[in-house]
Amino acid sequence: MRLMRIACSGALGILIGLGVETFLYAEGFSYLSTDPRACVNCHIMKSQYDSWQKASHHTVATCVECHLPHDFLPKYIGKAEHGWNHSVAFTLQNFREPIRMSPRSAKAVQDNCLRCHENLVHAQESPKWGAPSCVRCHAGVGHGERAGLGGPYQRRQD
Repeated sequence: MRLMRIACSGALGILIGLGVETFLYAEGFSYLSTDPRACVNCHIMKSQYDSWQKASHHTVATCVECHLPHDFLPKYIGKAEHGWNHSVAFTLQNFREPIRMSPRSAKAVQDNCLRCHENLVHAQESPKWGAPSCVRCHAGVGHGERAGLGGPYQRRQD
């Protein structure tokens, strides 16, 4: 019985140690901030970060302000979800090039466009269709080829 406890404690210690080391290696604490440099911790996002620095919203919006909900709990749930999805995709190298948003992320971006530009968009809403998709016409506002870097703009094929 004692040997079993020692073995279980050792295994648990190894798992906790690996988890802490991975978190520190991946600069995990930086993802709790709203600093856009956290997004470039992963080299695959470098072109998005570089083009965001040249884009029109660089001085008024960060990655978090556009890509995540603004309420506290949904924001941190979104951060956790994005972190998990990105770490799995980048570790396994099973993501599309160029990187594309999930439908849930696209909705967050649309909601944030409307939140900031409500007065402008309200006049363009139709009773039947609602507000137009902001990124359909303004794809380069945040980052991307139209902002100067980030690869060619491609419509989603899904």
